[in-house]
Amino acid sequence: MEQLLIGLVSGAVGGNVAGGILKNLNLGLLGNSIAGLVGGGLGSQLIGMMGAGGAMADAGGGMDMASIISQVAAGGVGGGVIMAIVGVVKNMMAK
Repeated sequence: MEQLLIGLVSGAVGGNVAGGILKNLNLGLLGNSIAGLVGGGLGSQLIGMMGAGGAMADAGGGMDMASIISQVAAGGVGGGVIMAIVGVVKNMMAK
């Protein structure tokens, strides 16, 4: 559950960062956040399925620093990618 939450938050941040960098694809604060949440959730789940970020430590059930960093990275990248895809589709439909 913690992995998904980390992925969602970092996805929202990643979507807003990507919106700030890619001005022509920017969806606004709410649009970037929603697209980032979706992308962060997907990225977090995909990295967990591959076994790279969802591994809980055997001893105490806590997460190690490597899994937290991989969840943040996967969520941020996933959020940015989905925000960019939605921005491209929005721009194509506006033409």
